[in-house]
Amino acid sequence: MLTIGCHLSSSKGFLAMGKEAVKIGANTFQFFTRNPRGGKAKELDLSDIEAYLEYAGEHGIGKILAHAPYTLNACAKDPDLRRFAYDTMCDDLRRLQYIPQAMYNFHPGSHVKQGVEQGVSYISDLLNRIGGQGGQTTILLETMAGKGTEMGRSFEELSVIIDNVEEKSRLGVCLDTCHVFDGGYDIVGSLDEILGEFDCIIGLDRLKAVHLNDSKHGLGSHKDRHEKIGEGQIGLETFVKIVTHPKLRELPFYLETPNDLDGYQREIALLRERAEIEKT
Repeated sequence: MLTIGCHLSSSKGFLAMGKEAVKIGANTFQFFTRNPRGGKAKELDLSDIEAYLEYAGEHGIGKILAHAPYTLNACAKDPDLRRFAYDTMCDDLRRLQYIPQAMYNFHPGSHVKQGVEQGVSYISDLLNRIGGQGGQTTILLETMAGKGTEMGRSFEELSVIIDNVEEKSRLGVCLDTCHVFDGGYDIVGSLDEILGEFDCIIGLDRLKAVHLNDSKHGLGSHKDRHEKIGEGQIGLETFVKIVTHPKLRELPFYLETPNDLDGYQREIALLRERAEIEKT
């Protein structure tokens, strides 16, 4: 069965997110660990988490994805910003230990004209210092569109970061369809070739999640503007190929399209329906 969900607000707690997910036909979801622009996280409500875990088990909710705040920049030029990134990630990972099988996704950051080599050094150093914090939570580096001095704009950049981390067993990648398309990877015309390139450079065993987002802009635009499924430059048929691809279909998929809950419900139903048709 297709594992698919969307981004939900964590303001009402985990049980509320679980119920929202089920209501719209999702069997997983993504959430921010705190305000996406940074700040202190809410106190954990362990009774809410316990109730959520019971509900998730009863309703077949799969691996959920925690998203770090956008302000987290592991390769910032300012050492205080790098310290904030480290402290935030450590705090997030400690909290995620209460949610078995949750994964943790973060944007690698921007090197701010320090150069890619320095950016790689700072990011891998942060991941090395984190070490075993967070128990068994899988940490995902997200593929990026390549705006400005963004890190993670290519499979090669992500591979070098991973290669420089001593303990790699918890590291993975979240592939964002809008980002890779905007970054110059033609997933519309050459999906198999792109997946082969990913496998050769990083390894498909490290691909743990997929963000499903159409793109407002064209191939190689480096713009990072998400669009609703089928209404952008990537198109519905490519998303059907992605969610049914033999090398991808067992992964969890997370929608980050510009939608309300009703819009997410329609997209989830559409992709489920098309996936079922492709099976026959």
